[in-house]
Amino acid sequence: MPQAVLTTFRTDGQALLWCGDGETLRVEPWGRNAVRVRASRNQHIADTHWGLLPLNEVRDAAQSHISLDSDGFGATVTCGELVVRLSIEQFFNAGAGGMQSRCSLVFTRPDGTELFREEPAGGSLALKARSYHPVGGGQLSAAASFVAPQDERLYGMGEYQQQFLNLKGCTFELAHRNSQASVPFVVSSAGYGFLWNNPAIGTAVFAKNRTQWTAQSTPQIDYWVTAGNTPAQIVRQYANATGYAPQMPDWGLGFWQCKLRYWNQEQVLNVAREFKRRNIPISVIIIDFFHWPHMGDFRFEDEFWPDPKAMCDELHQMGIKVMVSIWPQISLQSENYATMHANNLLVQADNGIDVGMMFVEPSQFLDATNPATREFVWQQCKQHYVDMGVDGFWLDEAEPEYGTYDFSNYRYFEGPGQQVSNVYPAAYNKLFFDGQLAQGREGDIVNLTRCAWAGSQRYGSLVWSGDVGSSFEDFRAQIVCAIQMGMAGIPWFTTDMGGFHDGDVDSPLFRELLMRWCAFSCFSPVMRNHGDRFQKRSDGSTREYIHAADGTERLASGGDNEPWSYDQQVEDVFRKFIRVRTALHPYLTELFQRAHECGDPLVRGLFYEFPEDSRCGDIADEYLFGPDLLVAPVTQAGITQRSVYLPGDERVSWTDLGSGKRYAGGSVVSVECPVDVLPVFAREGRDHGLAGLL
Repeated sequence: MPQAVLTTFRTDGQALLWCGDGETLRVEPWGRNAVRVRASRNQHIADTHWGLLPLNEVRDAAQSHISLDSDGFGATVTCGELVVRLSIEQFFNAGAGGMQSRCSLVFTRPDGTELFREEPAGGSLALKARSYHPVGGGQLSAAASFVAPQDERLYGMGEYQQQFLNLKGCTFELAHRNSQASVPFVVSSAGYGFLWNNPAIGTAVFAKNRTQWTAQSTPQIDYWVTAGNTPAQIVRQYANATGYAPQMPDWGLGFWQCKLRYWNQEQVLNVAREFKRRNIPISVIIIDFFHWPHMGDFRFEDEFWPDPKAMCDELHQMGIKVMVSIWPQISLQSENYATMHANNLLVQADNGIDVGMMFVEPSQFLDATNPATREFVWQQCKQHYVDMGVDGFWLDEAEPEYGTYDFSNYRYFEGPGQQVSNVYPAAYNKLFFDGQLAQGREGDIVNLTRCAWAGSQRYGSLVWSGDVGSSFEDFRAQIVCAIQMGMAGIPWFTTDMGGFHDGDVDSPLFRELLMRWCAFSCFSPVMRNHGDRFQKRSDGSTREYIHAADGTERLASGGDNEPWSYDQQVEDVFRKFIRVRTALHPYLTELFQRAHECGDPLVRGLFYEFPEDSRCGDIADEYLFGPDLLVAPVTQAGITQRSVYLPGDERVSWTDLGSGKRYAGGSVVSVECPVDVLPVFAREGRDHGLAGLL
């Protein structure tokens, strides 16, 4: 007798559904060569899109179809170059005393080539590829486990402070921290991309024997898969499904100046005037934190900033844009705290005192996931900044950075912190992007931010790598961060030139580091100088202590950080690479346009353009800046010569823009690189006007 089918498949539009063993599974085409998979134990599939765009907004959707096996035990969802094979298995579980069923998934190409599959049951092991476990309050933790090629290379995941380019064999915390932006998308050399579309705190494990994604607390498993022949195709399809970066305004392409911290209006103007007097090009000057009376006041403190509109007007007359720092903390002493607290516009602590951070003064974070919060905060910022002439915002603390990262103790409008914390930076950036759009600023929006999640790119997010140290080791990690952020769909990326922490203005080692970092920053999406500099003052202190007229103390400022603040050699290096940056303007415009239209990153691992060259897969100290320029930063102290691998084969030509020598692809060359030289090679002679400048 034929075996009876206990559970089977049904369709819902273009989606395929299966129910069994208390679980609901939904597989749905979601863009070209892509599907979205959702599964839940509570029989309800939520429609929250998180990092993905709604299906009707996904660009370039492909034809798809569903076929059901005649025996009822199998089904196939085909979407272009991606095929998902679903198989039902029903069995008698003697230990459980009854019949049970499960549905397993295999992801392949149309020719049957397997990309990866869900982890099998393992016979008597009785494993579950989609597993759920109860946690406090009736919630569930969930994990999705897969078997993937052991020899695949993985790239992406956003910004983690480590130096591994190939992520296979690595484990990652799915959580944001200062200098850690968890963007859970990976591109595999096996020909697929995978987004864990779940903002819960969790882990990702890319072991040889198992790939596993875990959410500590979540209503459902939610992930997106795409297939492609090259890393570029996969990244572009991901951008189709999660959104594109807007157009980078022209003023974002130049040199940005900042320090911790310009603390009064005249100081900012004097720095700008000195740039002009010295004839050093500058596009943006940034006013750092604590220019306000209290965190959450969202305005300049009158005593130190008596006429911010006049300040902005003078800077604009000099051709300089103005950016100000915003923190999402609302001090208990802020003029806005009572209103925001009374109207539930703040993050809430589930236990203990309702304070998220104690830096300078007790505060709680604004709840950026709440639309009412976003509207209230934007109106404050519009009145006190935009209407004064401020051009952009530096969205600091975007993780957010709790005093202690006890994610389970905080609750948002969107849900418990364990379930939704990772979406915070995207919502925080959306607050300002939507407000600026409403002001008619389309095509003129860029906001500096310290964190990102899937989809953040569509909100004009220029992510910087946080408060990293001023060391060559930290410097090396930033190259990897830049590559991985681009592979995770975030093309706008920058760093604190020289690192943030403990850079000694008078140290020869730090000056060497700063010059090397300046050269790297020139060939980054945004060239930006910032840091908390250590500087011995005439009174023996290392900080500039600041007091108001009434004697009350304000946050101190660090040492000087302008190009002329060090010695002539440092200033000369700054001048050289700012000049190079100016020459790069047409190429930068082209690269940012490609990011806007296609999702291509500006900083690319060598594998991105040369996926067939196996030597490119693990090279972490070189990168391509767009398709044409290979950049090889010097990331060790005291080095004046380094070797560079030139990708491709003998049909590819590379020109050393320092010496003018030409080399064939596939070769390793040794180049001289004194402290004012950055090795850069042009592909097929496309030097973009840099010949003679490097």
